[in-house]
Amino acid sequence: MLASMSETPVEVRAMQSRILIADDQPDVLRALCLLLKGHGYTTETVTSPSDLLEALKHSEFDLLLMDLNYARDTTSGREGLDLLTRLKAMESVPPIVVMTGWATVGVAVEAMQRGVTDFVEKPWTNSQLLEVLRKQINLGRERRETARLAVQETQAQKVIASQFHEQEHEIAEARAIQEGFLPKEIAQLAGYEIAGAWQSARVVGGDYFDVLPFDGETFGLCIADVAGKGLPAALLMSNLQAAVRGLASPSLAPEDLCARLNALLCRNMASDRFVTLFYAQLDGPARRLRYVSAGHNPPFILHADGSHERLREGGGVLGVFANQAFRSGVAQLRSGDRMVLYTDGVTEAYNADEEEFGEQRLLTVLQENRRRSSAEMQKEILLAVSAFSRGTWQDDATLLVVGVR
Repeated sequence: MLASMSETPVEVRAMQSRILIADDQPDVLRALCLLLKGHGYTTETVTSPSDLLEALKHSEFDLLLMDLNYARDTTSGREGLDLLTRLKAMESVPPIVVMTGWATVGVAVEAMQRGVTDFVEKPWTNSQLLEVLRKQINLGRERRETARLAVQETQAQKVIASQFHEQEHEIAEARAIQEGFLPKEIAQLAGYEIAGAWQSARVVGGDYFDVLPFDGETFGLCIADVAGKGLPAALLMSNLQAAVRGLASPSLAPEDLCARLNALLCRNMASDRFVTLFYAQLDGPARRLRYVSAGHNPPFILHADGSHERLREGGGVLGVFANQAFRSGVAQLRSGDRMVLYTDGVTEAYNADEEEFGEQRLLTVLQENRRRSSAEMQKEILLAVSAFSRGTWQDDATLLVVGVR
C-alpha cells in the first residue's frame, strides 16, 4: 500500500518543476501524479521504454522517475537496465531516480553505474520520496547551471582568444609599420661611419632616430623619445617623424626646426605628453656640427685620446610650452671621434637591485671601445646594457653612433 499523503510534511515544497514518470502500472502512475501535483510539480507519464525515449526527445524535464520493470520483464529489471544504457548515451538527460519493488543490491549497483542518481523502493514513503525528488532536482539544476557557466566560460575564452589573436596581429602590423619608419639602410657620408639601433621595451615604442642626407656633403641627424610606451607613444612618434622629414632642410637652422616642431606638438598633443629631441646638421667636409638638444640626453663626443665632451645646448622638451625659444650649439669634430646619441632607455635600464646603468657606465663602455667602428661600438653598448639588466628592457632604447675617420 502507498503511504498516506498526510504523512508528507507541510514544509516540503517544490519549485515549479517538470517530472517524467515511467511505469507500466496505471494505479502507480495515478498515485504519483496525485502526490506530486499536490506539491507543486508538473508531471507527464509514459508506460514503456519507447514512450520514455520519445518524450525525452521532444520535451525537457527536471527529473526522470522510472521503474526498472516493464511488461516484457517484470522481475529482473533487465529491461530497465538496458533502457538506462540507452539513456546514458543521450545528451541532456535529467537526473534519474529509479523506483522498483524487485530491486536487489546487485541491480541497484548496476543501475547507479548506468547513471541513476538515487534509488527508491516500492512501496514508497511519501515524505522520503519527495525529499529524494527535491534533492535530485536541486542537484540537477546545479549541474545544469555549472554546465551552462562552463559553456559560457568556454565561449568567453574563445572570444578572448580571438580578440587576443586579432590584437597580436594588429600589434605585429604596427611594429612592422614602425620599423618601416626607421631607416632601412642608413645613408653614409664620405669620411664618416654611421650606425643606428632601436630596441623597444614592448612590441612598439616611442623612440625614433633618423639620418637625413640633404646632399652629398650635409646630413641631418635626429634622435627623439616620446613620453610613454606602447601604441600611444608609437603613434606620436610616427607623427613626429613625418613632421621632421617634412620640415628639415639644410636651409632651416636646428633651432628653427625645433621651434616649429614645438608649436606643432603643442597644438596637437595631449597635455600629459612631451617629446625630447636632439637634432643636428653635420657639415661633412668641415666636420662641423650645429645642433639643438630639446630636453634630450646630451650626446657624447668621445675623442681618440679618451677625453669627451657633451652636447648640451638647446632648450626644453617639445610639446609643453608653445612660445619656447631654442638656441643652437656648435661642435667641431676630429678624426677618430665617436659621437653617440642615445635615449634614456640606455642609461635608465636597471638591474635586480633597481640600480640604473647610468651615464658613467655608458661613458666607461665608450672609452673602452673608442677605437672600434661605429657598428661595433653600438653593439658593445647594447650588450653591456643587456647584461646589466639581464635582458630586461624597461624602456625603449635607441642609439645613433657617428664615427669620424
